[in-house]
Amino acid sequence: MNYKLNQSFSTSQEVNYLIFFDFDETYFPHDCTDELLNNLYELEEYLNNLVHKRFVKIGWVTGSDLNQIVHKMVLANITYSPHFIASNLGTEVYDVRENGELIMNKEWEKRLTKADFSNVKVIELISELYNVYEIKLVEQTQFGQNRYKFNYYYFEKSMTQSKYDIKIIRHLAKRYGIGININRCNPKAGDPEGAFDVDFIPLNTGKKEIVKFMCEYYQVPLANTIAFGDSGNDVEMLKTVKHGYLLGNATEEAKGLHDKVTVSHYSSGILEVLKKTFSNR
Repeated sequence: MNYKLNQSFSTSQEVNYLIFFDFDETYFPHDCTDELLNNLYELEEYLNNLVHKRFVKIGWVTGSDLNQIVHKMVLANITYSPHFIASNLGTEVYDVRENGELIMNKEWEKRLTKADFSNVKVIELISELYNVYEIKLVEQTQFGQNRYKFNYYYFEKSMTQSKYDIKIIRHLAKRYGIGININRCNPKAGDPEGAFDVDFIPLNTGKKEIVKFMCEYYQVPLANTIAFGDSGNDVEMLKTVKHGYLLGNATEEAKGLHDKVTVSHYSSGILEVLKKTFSNR
């Protein structure tokens, strides 16, 4: 592993709470205005104190890969690294040491090696979609593909046709034994208008599974879990934790799927929830 991040938040052997953050447009604001970044730095300081006083572990659960995460950390001048990162849509898990060194989580890696997942299976599925059902998926070449996540765009047609196509995509993924994430793209995060993200991943991975795995890994009950997100691919994670919130800047698609939404946007929305939650404990 050649990556080295900034120092992580304070650490402790005792772990009482877990906080999960989506990264893009949740923890990291793509606009990077002075106001948004100052709010982010305020959040960082609050989290560092919270970690020390309440024995909290913090994680980023994101569709981004490590290259993208490091680039955005530099762009926003993010001071602290989390305790763990679940990158590539929760298919790869890294523990972050206090000095910023990244270590692949061996327990999660064992799960991945047991999954019957390969580029060949995904290509066969894509081919069947096109040749049999005339459903075309466009490879997201700007991000590249990974060992455990293959990204495509589905460009919207009529509402009826798109609904039918997406149902077929899900059906074939299930038949091939492949995990899948489909949600409407967020142009604020760099995606095209009028498209859906279609991500193929191993079974028993993804953001929901990360929550369950980390609760077992750190021996923390679901009652002591909090998560924040902004888009459709965060909803399962938010519904899995005890306290799951969309931020005020979340997509309309996500808001239609989950009813806990902060009043404020980005870091201000996160602080709004955390201060209320921990002042009552």
